[in-house]
Amino acid sequence: MPRALPHRTLAVAVTALAALLPLAPAAHADGPAARPAAHQPALPRISTAYELPGDRVYPEGIAADPRTGTLYAGSFADGTVYRMTPGHRAAEVLLPAGTDGRTTANGLKVDAKGRLWVTDSTAGVSVYDPRTRRLLARFDVPGQAARFVNDLVIAPDGSAYLTDSARAVVYRVTPRQLARARAHGGHAVLTPRFDLDDALDPHDPGTYTLNGIVADPTGRHLLTVDMTGGDLYRLDLASGGIRRVALHGGDLRLADGLELRHGTLWAAHNTGNAISRWRVAADGRTARQERRFTDESLQVPTTLIRRNGTLYVVRSQFDKGGPLGDGTPQAPFTVAAVTGI
Repeated sequence: MPRALPHRTLAVAVTALAALLPLAPAAHADGPAARPAAHQPALPRISTAYELPGDRVYPEGIAADPRTGTLYAGSFADGTVYRMTPGHRAAEVLLPAGTDGRTTANGLKVDAKGRLWVTDSTAGVSVYDPRTRRLLARFDVPGQAARFVNDLVIAPDGSAYLTDSARAVVYRVTPRQLARARAHGGHAVLTPRFDLDDALDPHDPGTYTLNGIVADPTGRHLLTVDMTGGDLYRLDLASGGIRRVALHGGDLRLADGLELRHGTLWAAHNTGNAISRWRVAADGRTARQERRFTDESLQVPTTLIRRNGTLYVVRSQFDKGGPLGDGTPQAPFTVAAVTGI
């Protein structure tokens, strides 16, 4: 999501798009859903799972360590990274604001070895050992052109793929590149793997495009979303081919973070205050929307992960004194637990 004043045009465009979205029946936050009509599915239930310390957090990303159940969230406002432990409602600060010069914390992921990857929108990505809080490596964006490193995913082979919303490219960091960087001072430069600029629908200069990204568990392809155009793209990891996914039953406008499990794709639609669920074909070429719901208590959801049947959704409050609006945010900032979708 945008932050600095030069990207204010994106905030206006995103807000305008949000106004075009139809509203779905709202679930009751922090309580049971109202009884639906006989022909309607039960409404999802939304509750607060974790509270993040600080009055200007504006969280953006979330990650889970599947080995321990520990969750991590990042502050878009200042780069603080938080650790959330099952059974404890209050999160703790893992990496304070400005750690290693980082000013934002957008996408977060934990790889198979327990290393925590954290993107910084204007810099690149940093890799940490969360047990020691030690910086293992940092990869910087090449060149001087506008950039906005947003989300990332770890593919089955251990490679990290990162979206750049300003350049419409996807960078790759392979395990070999990570090992080489660690052996040579810990710093390296990001390498573009996919360039989607020609594949996307025409858009105004400065418009943010690529956002959430997920990996097929077989390691054959990635899926990434154009949050402005509302399209989903299939990136073939073997050939480098780029293909637009045929969407049925809806679109992915305003889609931010994505989660893919066993052929089901969930998307957080930020200023739309919505979550959608899709069934993706095994080959990744088509997807059908199965459900979508809108609820203001999602508070501009930027991303989500699924653990044990529950979606943990980041409530960014970007519209309350954050990058998308003015006002006073509701304290504390929180991560929601959403069930039933």
